[in-house]
Amino acid sequence: MLYRLAADSLVLLHLAFILLVLFGGLLVLQWRPALLLHLPALAWGLAVEYLHLDCPLTAWENHMRSAAGSAGYQGGFIEHYIWPLIYPAGLTPNIQLLIGSVALLLNLGIYSYVAWHWRRPSG
Repeated sequence: MLYRLAADSLVLLHLAFILLVLFGGLLVLQWRPALLLHLPALAWGLAVEYLHLDCPLTAWENHMRSAAGSAGYQGGFIEHYIWPLIYPAGLTPNIQLLIGSVALLLNLGIYSYVAWHWRRPSG
């Protein structure tokens, strides 16, 4: 039971990290120090997509599920609704490149706005 809870928590953490990679620049608009958190997260997220690296959270999730006696990702809310958001069916290297490009372009747009917002005179 504890391992299953740990595995489900890791899936939620994984989703939160993905959302940070995609939209963390918006957080930077409101709180400048978030830049120190977002840029490394963005770099890692892009590296995973472009270089097809294995995410350590995935290995950790699988280890927890195995320790819980589960053979896979069936059975609960997390597996049914959240897992397909993180690992869509039919994910190929070309789709990963597309996902990485979307994340990169989205964040270039956000940071362009952030730079403009920080440089404009206040008042």
